Amino acid sequence: MRDVTYPAIIVTAKAAFRALGQRIHLSGTEHVPREGGVLLACNHVSYVDFIYGGLAANPSGRLVRFMAKREVFDHPVAGPVMRSMHHIDVDRDDGVASFRTAVDRLREGEAVGIFPEATISRAMELKEFKTGAVRIAATAGVPVVPVILWGTQRMMTKDRPRDFSRGRSIVIKVGEPLHPTGADPVAETATLHARMSQLLGEAVREYPADEQPPGSWWVPASMGGSAPTLEEAARLDAEEMRARARRRAERAAAKRQGGK
Repeated sequence: MRDVTYPAIIVTAKAAFRALGQRIHLSGTEHVPREGGVLLACNHVSYVDFIYGGLAANPSGRLVRFMAKREVFDHPVAGPVMRSMHHIDVDRDDGVASFRTAVDRLREGEAVGIFPEATISRAMELKEFKTGAVRIAATAGVPVVPVILWGTQRMMTKDRPRDFSRGRSIVIKVGEPLHPTGADPVAETATLHARMSQLLGEAVREYPADEQPPGSWWVPASMGGSAPTLEEAARLDAEEMRARARRRAERAAAKRQGGK
């Protein structure tokens, strides 16, 4: 697969990290194989997670093809960039095509990135996982490598203004690979969730204390922060989905009205 823009974008991103004075703490990157298909399963707390998630594979010299929602590809600026980097378009209403594309890429020896939670967690801890990650890996016959990102939510997440203040830390933890067989996707997904929950707890504890005072809004309520609980976050997610459905219905009605 020919990559023209991806390497240049990585160089640009690293320059931006330096300009922001960010301290990026990477650990466990030796678990990402240097060759062969591999699925990186990342937690999701920020709109910039796919940028930092790719760093998990950078020491191994891999370029990660992330699975991202179709709306990103429909954007006039982001869309062409995403396609040039060979990321994978996901239609939430029909995921069969993206599933097959991901499997094909993995069988071709590519590194693919996926967010098992599907959407950003307002609770800052792991939401319920979809089984797609383990099913894709099992079908392709490749390992799943868990990746935890922490600190990215301080820049750009749901319900909060953007904040790209200088001198912040980002923790990226990579865990040992899992090898799902597909025999029991639900149980294997639970194992992946448990492994990533453990890594998340470690990332929160390892984050510099002077940057993460007690009660911080970006820390889970279960870990002493003031982020919404999983139950509160689920309610907010449901409200957001209803609002989106109303807007789609209004746009469709306006389009029909305009066509008369």
